[in-house]
Amino acid sequence: IVRFREYRHASIHKRALLEALHGVSGWEWIDRNNPAAAFPTDFGLVRVEDGFAPGLEQHLRRVSFVLDVSPQMRFTRSPLAEGKPPGRLRTGFSHDEQEEEPLLGNVTLSKRHLLIQRSQITSMFGAEKLWAKGFTGAKVKMAVFDTGVRSDHPHFRDIKERTNWTNEDTLNDNLGHGTFVAGVISSQDPQCLGFAPDAEIYAFRVFTDAQVSYTSWFLDAFNYAIATRMNILNLSIGGPDYLDRPFVEKVWELTANNIIMVSAIGNDGPLYGTLNNPADQNDVIGVGGIDHNDHISSFSSRGMSTWEIPHGYGRIKPDIVAYGRDVFGSKITSGCKSLSGTSVASPVVAGAVCLLASVVPESVRWSILNPASMKQALVEGATRLNGPNMYEQGAGRLNLLDSYEILVNYRPRASVMPAILDFTSCNYAWPFCRQPLYADAMPTMFNATILNGMGVIGYLESLPIWIPGQNGQLLNVRVTHSTVIWPWTGYLGIYLEVTEDGASFTGVAEGNITFTVVSPPAKGENQSRRSSVVLPVRVPVIPTPPRARRILWDQFHSIRYPPGYIPRDSLDVRNDILDWHADHLHTNFHAMFDALRDAGYYLETLGSPLTCFEARNYGTLLMVDLEDEFYPEEIDKLQDDVERHGLGVIVFADWYHVDTIVKMKFFDDNTRSWWTPATGGANVPALNDLLAPFGIAFGDSILNGAFSLAGERSHYASGTDIRKFPAGGFIHRFTLQDNSAANKAVTLITCLILQVESPVLGAVTAGNGRLAVYGDSNCLDSSHMVTNCYWLLRKLLDFTSDNVYDPALFSSSNELSSPLGGPDTHLPLRRPDVNLTGYSLVLGHKMQCGSDA
Repeated sequence: IVRFREYRHASIHKRALLEALHGVSGWEWIDRNNPAAAFPTDFGLVRVEDGFAPGLEQHLRRVSFVLDVSPQMRFTRSPLAEGKPPGRLRTGFSHDEQEEEPLLGNVTLSKRHLLIQRSQITSMFGAEKLWAKGFTGAKVKMAVFDTGVRSDHPHFRDIKERTNWTNEDTLNDNLGHGTFVAGVISSQDPQCLGFAPDAEIYAFRVFTDAQVSYTSWFLDAFNYAIATRMNILNLSIGGPDYLDRPFVEKVWELTANNIIMVSAIGNDGPLYGTLNNPADQNDVIGVGGIDHNDHISSFSSRGMSTWEIPHGYGRIKPDIVAYGRDVFGSKITSGCKSLSGTSVASPVVAGAVCLLASVVPESVRWSILNPASMKQALVEGATRLNGPNMYEQGAGRLNLLDSYEILVNYRPRASVMPAILDFTSCNYAWPFCRQPLYADAMPTMFNATILNGMGVIGYLESLPIWIPGQNGQLLNVRVTHSTVIWPWTGYLGIYLEVTEDGASFTGVAEGNITFTVVSPPAKGENQSRRSSVVLPVRVPVIPTPPRARRILWDQFHSIRYPPGYIPRDSLDVRNDILDWHADHLHTNFHAMFDALRDAGYYLETLGSPLTCFEARNYGTLLMVDLEDEFYPEEIDKLQDDVERHGLGVIVFADWYHVDTIVKMKFFDDNTRSWWTPATGGANVPALNDLLAPFGIAFGDSILNGAFSLAGERSHYASGTDIRKFPAGGFIHRFTLQDNSAANKAVTLITCLILQVESPVLGAVTAGNGRLAVYGDSNCLDSSHMVTNCYWLLRKLLDFTSDNVYDPALFSSSNELSSPLGGPDTHLPLRRPDVNLTGYSLVLGHKMQCGSDA
């Protein structure tokens, strides 16, 4: 995909590119014959012959009118093949598809009534009350990006246009998903009514019958939606790649053109850190799913957003939740069926948005309604659910009637989401309500979202101001923010610290963060639009806990997908090939966070190098599943922190095996590029450099199996072994299955599972400090955990933080009288053919602390 700096007709771009690349071989322009061809475009599609891609890319980047070059991505809903990446999107049409039995003539009246009532998703939100007022979605242009709709479908009053963006010669929906989505939005069938029966439906067929699509199909369809002035767009798909610039920036352009985009948050729940793009974008209304008991559906993806990690903190997503289980919608030709998934919850909200849009008089409708003002109406009108936290439910359940009341009286303004930052409110304010603030801690970060209903572009008039309320003088509040609020949205990064005066305080500190948003004058206006925003803040404060209770979590040295191809930690998990859940205390390690808080520990996050914290404040530095390199200064400081200042260190590693990494490399036909794992489950060579001053090193075995220790049963999932350990330390060995590639031949020849006794757990005193290492992080990671090992972590913390020796772990039979390993011990090496620089926060970067990092 070659993006250009200007919109021109495709034929003009083609001619200019042929002239610019005169004499350059190995490529050809691909003509795109679809409805967008009648309009100017900002990109071209070129086919590149094998072996010519690197050279052609260099030529293209030197062409003045070329913006950038990106591989064409293939989107598929099909299950991922082993060792294959998801491409741009891993589409999640529906989590669980099940057709309802037809209503037969011999069905009793009560059962018929029950099924019909169950089918009325509209009644659950009171849509008939707005219909009674004459609002039915009329004159609202609704774009359904899906698998199409049949032209003569009896459920729809107004299918304005059907367009095909695929390479198949049909406009019809042969799968049923597009029809279902359109039906939830606009069906008039009595058994499965849609929210906006008079909305104008524009069916964009962007997926083939084989459930495949491509980036260029989406870009052309998005451009056509902009050119034909769509009002609302539903996209019930998503995936983990939020760095595909052509796609992400086209979504920005779409919403900047005042198209309200609604998208499913994803079906990767109940795991945290699994938000799908584009629903995780600020300018998009991201929708999660709930069941009919107002519980978050198990399949609904959870936040926080992960774009900002590791330096910052993620945003609240989803924005809103709606019923997404057993929802009735239209079948391909006639009749109704039920589906479940966030792809079902998304059109529920899109249908409500269509209906709400028709509430605003047509003469001023699209001067008032925009992606920000509609989101304001939805999140401010939403009903907060009891139990789920903000990263599960967003603002809460869709409340159609309360959002209607907001829109009826709406005046363009700016706001912030959430409207109140109350860290005393559990469970909604999890994880912040689980851990009070205290003096001398790492700053507590919160990432709020600015919604600017006044205009597509805006800015803060001046720096936000902290106005202390009761005990508010005990807080040091710093704020960073978007330089430009565009499109319609921005961020407000909040850093909260307790001052030294609050070191012994117990209670609640309050105050307000205030700022003013300014936007250019709207059409017909002479003065800039201005809106003052007040964000109340309320946080619990306690005296600073003792050093032994404080744990520092190393977030800085974690790398994830995107941008790198970081493979999964457990090689037994075949259907999730990427480590993409952020490896954060509040995403896939959230259960561990809660367990440690229950045990009386306080956890702080380090988003900077190891040179940026005061070791004497913490009992233990916890380093889990790290993939990045370390600065030499970090290695030197950690040794000093442990030996002189008594810092405890716990390292949970993961597999690293070069042959296995090589086997996971492949040429992707979709992107025409090689995908190479940047490292293994963890960067063992880097960890070995870090631990070398203590005489500790991990190996490159891949071990699996179960064992018992201290009366607890544990599971080892693709972990590594310990190759070096100093005398006087304590080592635990267990008989485990060795799945290292070097042993596969032995296994095949003997037809036996190779069992080896391997050292996997070690603990040792080093000067004034203590270290403990374990070769597998799977038992702490909620992503694909078999059994947790929180009990082990607590025993290790007793040792590293409190100098308490558990008899089961520190038996004389496990003490090393001589060092494990020696100078000739084989240790895993870095791969010279893998360049980690593009993903690393260390390589190629100057070592800095804090917000400058």
